[in-house]
Amino acid sequence: MATPAKRATVYFDPSIHKALKLKSIETSKSISELVNEAVKAALAEDAEDVAAFEERANEPLISFSEMLKRLKKDGSI
Repeated sequence: MATPAKRATVYFDPSIHKALKLKSIETSKSISELVNEAVKAALAEDAEDVAAFEERANEPLISFSEMLKRLKKDGSI
């Protein structure tokens, strides 16, 4: 059984709201569906970022100035 949707009030910039209404019409999806899809995509991207951060947590830290020196030595800059 599906979990019932929760109601929330969201205030959009008028131009964003207009764009959402137009996209809603063109895609035959409600504004709620479009917003849910966008939020899910943003959260999925955040989850990927967290996973990447956790993968690299044990890598040695290097300062910005040291990185610049390495790039210069390699001829990258």
